[in-house]
Parts: sequence; structure tokens; C-alpha cells
Amino acid sequence: MAKNSSASLKAVKERPATKANENILVKGARTHNLKNVTVEFPRNKFIVVTGVSGSGKSSLTIDTLFAEGQRRYAESLSAYARQFMARMNKPDVDFIKGLCPAIAIEQKVSTRTPRSTVGSMTEIYDYLRLLFARAGHTISPISGREVKKDDVKDVIEAIQKLPEGSRILMLAVFKQHANRQVKEELNILLQKGFSRMYASADPSAVGSTGAEGEVIRIEDLLEMSDQDLEQKFTPSTSSSNHLTTFILVDRIVKKDFDEDDIHRLSDSIGTAFYEGEGEMYLRIGEQLVHFSNKFELDGIQFEEPVPNLFSFNNPFGACPVCEGFGMVLGIDPDLVIPDKRLSVYEGAVAPWKGEKMGLWRDNFVRAARSFDFPVHTPVADLTKEQYDILWKGNRYSEGINAFFKEVEQNLYKVQYRVMLSRYRGRTSCTACEGYRLRKEALYVKVGEKHIGELCQLPVKDLYDWFKGLQLTEYDQQVSKRILIEINNRIKTLLDVGLGYLTLNRLANSLSGGESQRIQLTRSLGSNLTNSLYILDEPSIGLHSRDTERLIKVLKELRDLGNTVVVVEHDEMMMRDADHIIDMGPFASHLGGEVVAAGDYDQIISNSESLTGKYLKGELQIEPPAHIRKSHHSITVHNARHNNLKDITVEFPLDVFCVISGVSGSGKTTLIKQILAPALKKLKGEFAEKVGFHKAISGDTDYISQVEMIDQNPIGKSSRSNPVTYIKAYDEIRDVYAKQPMAKMRGFQPKHYSFNVDGGRCDACKGEGEQVVEMQFLADVHLVCDVCNGKRFKEEVLEVTYKMKSIYDVLNMSVDEAIEFFKDEKGIAKAIQPLQDVGLGYIKLGQSSDTLSGGEAQRVKLASFLGKGKGIGHVLFIFDEPTTGLHFHDIKKLLTSFNALIEQGHSILVIEHNTDVIRSADWVIDLGPEAGDKGGNLVFSGVPSELKNAKESYTGRFM
Repeated sequence: MAKNSSASLKAVKERPATKANENILVKGARTHNLKNVTVEFPRNKFIVVTGVSGSGKSSLTIDTLFAEGQRRYAESLSAYARQFMARMNKPDVDFIKGLCPAIAIEQKVSTRTPRSTVGSMTEIYDYLRLLFARAGHTISPISGREVKKDDVKDVIEAIQKLPEGSRILMLAVFKQHANRQVKEELNILLQKGFSRMYASADPSAVGSTGAEGEVIRIEDLLEMSDQDLEQKFTPSTSSSNHLTTFILVDRIVKKDFDEDDIHRLSDSIGTAFYEGEGEMYLRIGEQLVHFSNKFELDGIQFEEPVPNLFSFNNPFGACPVCEGFGMVLGIDPDLVIPDKRLSVYEGAVAPWKGEKMGLWRDNFVRAARSFDFPVHTPVADLTKEQYDILWKGNRYSEGINAFFKEVEQNLYKVQYRVMLSRYRGRTSCTACEGYRLRKEALYVKVGEKHIGELCQLPVKDLYDWFKGLQLTEYDQQVSKRILIEINNRIKTLLDVGLGYLTLNRLANSLSGGESQRIQLTRSLGSNLTNSLYILDEPSIGLHSRDTERLIKVLKELRDLGNTVVVVEHDEMMMRDADHIIDMGPFASHLGGEVVAAGDYDQIISNSESLTGKYLKGELQIEPPAHIRKSHHSITVHNARHNNLKDITVEFPLDVFCVISGVSGSGKTTLIKQILAPALKKLKGEFAEKVGFHKAISGDTDYISQVEMIDQNPIGKSSRSNPVTYIKAYDEIRDVYAKQPMAKMRGFQPKHYSFNVDGGRCDACKGEGEQVVEMQFLADVHLVCDVCNGKRFKEEVLEVTYKMKSIYDVLNMSVDEAIEFFKDEKGIAKAIQPLQDVGLGYIKLGQSSDTLSGGEAQRVKLASFLGKGKGIGHVLFIFDEPTTGLHFHDIKKLLTSFNALIEQGHSILVIEHNTDVIRSADWVIDLGPEAGDKGGNLVFSGVPSELKNAKESYTGRFM
């Protein structure tokens, strides 16, 4: 043992000490395409790593710096976790000196569970639960009075307020239990140590005064006959007279109580509460004072506030009907009234049609004059009261709910079952009204609001609500620390531009950029110091106005004593950075070097740096020489879904049109929830629910299809990859199946597929890796030890084309593959679009779940570029396609857009990048602010005139 100790001590002495201010040095990094890179990261600085897409930024930061930080952390864990360390790949680097604990915040939507919300991800909801458990007041839904219960402390305080010398009897109501005689009950009390009983006037009126009661020894009572005993004392369960029998627990005379007296009082009060099953009385002179430790009022037994009562992820707090999801399968209002532009008279209520069911509509219309219901007004224009009458009915007429009740009573008839199924869908839970919690949790209020109402407020309104919150002195004291944590996190959400979100917004409905900034909020809330934060493009989805706020937040993180490394292309970020590392010079095998490092001025003065040339203005993305004129258009009339303010917007076709505006201004609502699904439904395709608008007019027939190209992964399986998505892999498999050795062994194209059994590795099923679940840690991905990550069986890998196996081909970058397959024109042509959209650096067989949102989007774009003109006139809708793109790559992307327009298609882009906006033919700017202060059409016209729109934030940054 001593020998081991001295050896470990020697090892510690030999290891170089890390100074707190020592920079992080990476020496000899060779991960992926890095070419033996040695680079220094200044400690406690705000560092931007930039460079063209595929130049090695993520390889250096995530795959080298973070991977080594994570590996070192894992070495300090339990033996269970360490057993996988031998199989965890160490980054290919000589050494990293001065590395501190590393935290990576990536731009993937981190969860797909329908239970995770913005509130739970930021931990704000956890603190809200604590706040309501500590400072919440339960309000009775019947009388509106606060529900309170008495405890030992309350009784002692009442006694201490009495005048000196007051005589007090401590009493508990005598309860006669079922199947026990009075004598038997008295014997049990005697055994428990009680010696006296007390009979008095009925205490049902608390504070009542009556004749002095009678104190009787239990032993005297036991000597009486059963009949005399019944006459002498009537137990409280009987109402034959107005006497109530008590157990005399203790007798006290008020004086200055010392500590021993207080202990005795506490014991006696506890005993009285126990014997009285939650209730006890003090007899003070002729007055009876009642105390109860039951949490009840108005005949209702309420739940005491505890944190789990407010958790929809816990069976104790979750709504029993929807089980905490907030949604149930029920009558879907959007299916019952599919077209809200129609009035009740015009047949807006879809099931009220036909000879029999139409009678419901006729009856409602006839009765409408009795309560002034506007039967000729479109359903969309009804007030909330009128809409509720349509559903719930009133004394004059029955509504839609009554109609479906009758349908459910006739479900033994097949036509009624068919009808009901037609109008069923996911709808808000009727029991909890979408709040996800049991009703007892919603009785608890802080500042006159329950926790569900707070979660439905936009974060900016929630911030104002907490600022104006008035609490009692006691509540202020118990919730002081909780309120600090809540306010800090809410303020950070505002600072990173997410003030328009609500806490109950589902995590799986967030964009990659929103998800990443929420993780940043959680990291800031934890107040870690001396850590290394690595962020992958946090400015995604942010308007230039919000990027300024984000930079401020990142600097706060640095000022806490952390090193902040940001992989970024945003010019504003680079101007504010303390240090910039420019990777390049180009992508893939032509990149992987540090081209320049230093502050902003050093980067722009470096002649080798492509980034520097764009920042200086030597290279730039030129606006188009000619603005295209549109000859066709589509108009959305009176859009008022979410925060849209009844706007009418015209979208030109055959041109490059950009939708801009600050984050949360209504761009996604207008395009992804109204325009795209409405056009798809017009084309007879399946689409999600269409957001509310009056009509769509214009040249809808001119479009053959609508393609929404967003940042969702290109495939659900980890085996999906770019080359299979663009349909080029089939031809590659054919080439390998034609090789002499493949023919000799009887291999067919299917043997080169990792999706079906045959040639793929049986151990990992063609994945190339095995995933080990690490319980409370992130899953560990380990290389398959049978095929060593090559995905195919040994005999399949022995078949080569130009000395390369199928594994070697899948490991090639797009740029390398185009050169390699130059003799196979079909393959080269199929892969070419990937290079055209700036993805020349990605590997052909790269798993889809390792692609960023922007890369996945550009793979989808490449698949359409490859199809050419044979797909009719398509309206392409892109959601922030510049995600993850360097200036140089944006230039390539705009060329791809122009190629699609030349093929006769139309392009609509949701974008914040000012270079893209300048390059557009038409700009539609929404705003001016986010949330309820947005949703207006601020500008519509050519980009050059946008700067004249005074309300437009986009115009200011142009």
C-alpha cells in the first residue's frame, strides 16, 4: 500500500502543474482532416474559430478539445463508467496542455420527448415548482378563501397570547370506533395513559361559551353499569343530546413558559391532534377554541403544496386524464370547423350536414334570434362568448358538444362510429385545459396566478410579472433565493433573444439555434467558473439585433472566469472576439490548417486568410446586377395565426424572395404554418394543420408542388447518409457488383448495402459502431470490434475498384469522390450537386445524425438540383439555409439558388443574413418586434428600398 502511495506521489510531482492563467495548448492534432495542427487558445477569453465549411473547425473544437475534456472527466468516474474507457477513442493529438473541464453546447435539438419543455430545459420550471411549494397559497374554488391548517406552533402561540394565570384544558373529541363498546374504548384510553374525560356543550360553533363542563375520572366511569354509562356520556357520533364527550389530554395554567414547559406543551398538543384525528380544542374559561391540522375547507380535502404536486412528469402531479401530456384524443375543433371563413348558416360546422344531421344546424339558426347570435358572421370573427355558445349551447339551443354526446350514445350503429372517427384528433385535454397538472395543483396560487398560467406567458411578460410580484414578508423570506435563480434565468433567456417563447413550449418544436441558446441559459444559471465552453454557431436563427445581445451574454460567461470558444461565421461575433482562429484555406483535404490567428485587425491584415478578405471587403457577395421581375404570385389574405395581426401578404413566383424579421416576429408562422400547408392541401397532398387565414388566391395552379426544405435530419436511421439520400449509392453498388471478384463470389448489389443482411457486418448491423447506454451520462458510441467500424464483412471488403474497397469509397469526401469516379459519368454527375451547394467536404457515408441542421438542409437542396427540370414548377421554401456557412460558401449557395430559378422554379427563403437579403429579388419584412409586438407586415419590396422602412430592424442592419 505504501509503495503504491509513493509511486502515485512521484507521478503527481512529475506532471507539470497547470497555472490558472496558462493558455490551452493543442499540439499535433490530426483528427479527421486536421494536418498536425498546433494552436493556442488564450485562457479566459472570448475566442471565435472560423473558416469555410469543412475546414476543420468542429474537428479542432468538438472532436479534439471537447472529446479530450470529456475523456479526462470520465476517467474520474466510477469503475462502471471506466470499463468503457479502454474502448473510447482518444482524439488523435500529441497532447493538450492546460485543458480545463469542457462543456459543449451543440446546435442539435437535444430532445424528442413530448414531455420536455422550455421550462424544464432551462430549469426555470423546477424553481417555479419550489416557489409554489414554499410560497403558494391554496385557494378554495368554492368560496375563494385561503385554505390553512393549524400546527403545534399555532396552538402554542395562541396559548402564549392569553393573560397570566388563565386556566386551560387541552381536549380531543372522544371517538367511539365501530364494533367497540364505550367501556372497551375507555379501557384503551386508560392503557394509553389518559385518566380523565370531560363533557361539555356542543363545540360546533367555535368560540361558543357554555356552562362549565364536568371532569370525570375514567376509573369512576368504568365502575358504572353499561346502561348508566350510556346515559352519563353520549359519544360524539350520536346526536341524542347536545353534550360532547372529550378526552382531557392536559391541564395548564398560563405563565412564562421555559424550554421544558414548551416541550411538554408540544407533546400534549401533538397527542391531542392524534387522538382527535386532526382536530383539538382548548377550553379557556367558558370558551372553546377549535384547531385543525387537516388541510380542508368548504368540505374539500386539499393537497398540501409540495414540489411533486406541480410536476407533470410525476404521477402524483400529472393530470390523471392526459397523464401530463396536455393533449388527448378527442373531438378536434379544427376538423369539426375546418373552414372558419364560413358562417354557421353557410355550413361551417362540418358534421351538421345532410337531411338528419342538418336539423341541428336548422334548430340552432332558428333559435339564434332569441339570444342575438350572428349566424351570418364567419366563425373566425365570432367573439369568445359567441364561439363558446356554439360549442356549449345555452337554454335556447344545444351546441356542438351536445351533438357529439348524442353521437356517442348511438355508437352501436356503424354510421355513427364512422362519423365520430372522422372528427377525432389530438386536442387540448378538457380536464386540465392543457395545463398538464391535476386540478389540486391549479388551486395553489402565487400573486393570484397558478403555475399553469405562468407557463403560458411569453418569457418577456413573465419577466415583467416577477418584477411586479408583491409577497408577504414571510413568503419573501422563504422564496428569496428561489426568486434570484428564476429572475437570472429569465433575464438570460431575454438576453439571448428568446423572450417570445413560453415555458410550456415543447422542446421538440424548437429550432437548432433556439435549443442551443436554451442550453446556454442553463449553463449560465449554474455559474460555473474556470471551465471551457465550446459553442457551435449560437447565432443561428438570430436577427442581427439579437446577435448583439447574445455577444453580451457570451462576454458575461467569459467574465465569470471561463474560456468561451465559439465556432462561428458571423461578422459581428468576430468584431467583438478577443481572439480569432481562422481554419482553412479550403474544405476537406484542402483544409485542416490554421491559416491565421490573432485579434480582428491581425486577421484582416493577413493576406492568406479568406475570412480576412471578406471582412476587409476585398472579396464580397455582390448583389445581383438585375432584379428579376415576377409575372406570377400567390397572396395569403388576412393571416392571423399565433401573433400575426390580420396581414395580407403577396409572394412573387419565378424569383428569389426572402422573408426577414427579428426572431419571433411571425416568419415561421406565416410560411411553415400557413402558406406551405395550405398550398399542399390545395395540391391534394398531406399537410399539417393550416394556421388561420381567410383565403389563398393567385396563381396556385402554376405551382406543381411545394417543397419545404428545413433543417430536420435527412433520415431517421443512423445508417442514412448523403450518398443514399441523393440516390447515388445504387450506381456505386452496381459498379462494385460488376467487379470480377464480386462475380466470382456471387455478390449482387444488395451485398454492398448496410440496410439489409448479406454483406453487412452482423454484429453492428452495418452501423459501424455500438452504442452503450451510460445511465445518467451521455451514451458512449464505441467502434464495432468485429468489423472495426468498416460496416461490411471481410470478404465484401476484399472486392476493390481502382484499389479501393466499398468502405474506402464511403470514407471519401464528395470532392475526392468526384475525382475518383470521373470515369463513371453517372456517379460523378449524381454527386456533383453536393459540391455545388458547398458540401464538398462531407464524407459520402457520413451518418445523417452527425450532419448539422444546415448541412442536412443543403443535402436536400442537392437532391433537387440533381433532378433537373423534370419535376414541374416547384416552390422551394428554405428555413435559414445559411446555417453553418462561411461567406465563401454563401456565395456558392446563392449560385445554386439561381440555378434552380433558371430551371423554372421559385424560391422562398426565411433568412437573417444581410448578404442573402441583398441578393434577393424581393424582400418581405415582418415585425417590428417579437411576440405580441410583432406579426405586422413592415415592408414588402425590392431590397434596396428596405433601408427606408423606419420600423424595420432589418433595414437598420442592411
